[in-house]
Amino acid sequence: MSKALKSDNPVYNKNTIEFVAVAKSFCDFMDQLETTDKAGFLDTTTKLLPLLYLKANLLPVNELISDEEPETFATEDQYADLAQTIANLLGHDDAYLEVFHPDIRYSDTPVATFASENLADIWQDLFNFISVFRIGYDDTMNDALYVCRTNFEQFWGQSLVNVLRALHNCKFKTVEDDVLSMEEEDFE
Repeated sequence: MSKALKSDNPVYNKNTIEFVAVAKSFCDFMDQLETTDKAGFLDTTTKLLPLLYLKANLLPVNELISDEEPETFATEDQYADLAQTIANLLGHDDAYLEVFHPDIRYSDTPVATFASENLADIWQDLFNFISVFRIGYDDTMNDALYVCRTNFEQFWGQSLVNVLRALHNCKFKTVEDDVLSMEEEDFE
């Protein structure tokens, strides 16, 4: 592809390339969680997630080329293993109250969700996106970009900011909060 045509292609847009780099960093980190502890996990995710949100928000608008969705690469077992690993790392901090859940309008009680599931959802979409980019065909990369940007707007962008709120709280809660939490668990 000529240099002039590449510059017009959203796949080679500067914002796309930067998003690919951050998405790859996120996926690489999620794939190596066995080597980290809770503090390291919180430190890295609370740094990667805002950057991921920013870079996804800057992705260029493009149109689908193919009638078929891009191939998916993440398996159900990979998703389940990742969610379980994150749940184990976070322990009782995995669950948090969700204020933007669609069912909250109809509920008299708070709606709980899990950081592990939200992060696994984000990972799944990004893993599929990065896997298509690794193959390197312009048309499929274009369509993967379209799907990823659309999913960001409609699904995982909101999940990202919600889970970031919960992880921020977990990372920066005080020792006093931990003591109160342990006391509450003793009374249950």
